[in-house]
Amino acid sequence: QAQLVESGGGSVQPGGSLRLTCTASKRIFNMYAMGWYRQAPGKEREMVARITSPETANYADSVKGRFTISGDRSKNTVYLQMNNLRPEDTAVYYCNLHGFLEYWGQGTQVTVSA
Repeated sequence: QAQLVESGGGSVQPGGSLRLTCTASKRIFNMYAMGWYRQAPGKEREMVARITSPETANYADSVKGRFTISGDRSKNTVYLQMNNLRPEDTAVYYCNLHGFLEYWGQGTQVTVSA
C-alpha cells in the first residue's frame, strides 16, 4: 500500500502563508480525488479543499479566496497553498488521495497565532 508523506506545516502569524505538500510513495491507481482535511482540538474532521477528476475544486466556505488546492497526478502529489491565515485555521491537516483505495496522510500541524 502507498504511504502519504506530508510536509509544510508549522507556526505562522495571522495573515501569513504556508504551503502544504503531500506525496504518495507509490502510484495511486484510478485516482479520482485529491483533498485536504483538517481537525481542530475538540472538533470533527472537516473537508478543507478537494479536487476531483475532471479537475473541479471545492472549498470549505471558511477558506474560499484564501486557500488554493492543486495536484500533479503524474507525481501523485497534492498541494494546498494557504494565504491570509487566521487563528481559526489552526488544526492538524490531513491529505487524502482516493483511487481504488483511499489513503490518508499522517497529519501535519498548522498553528496560527500572534
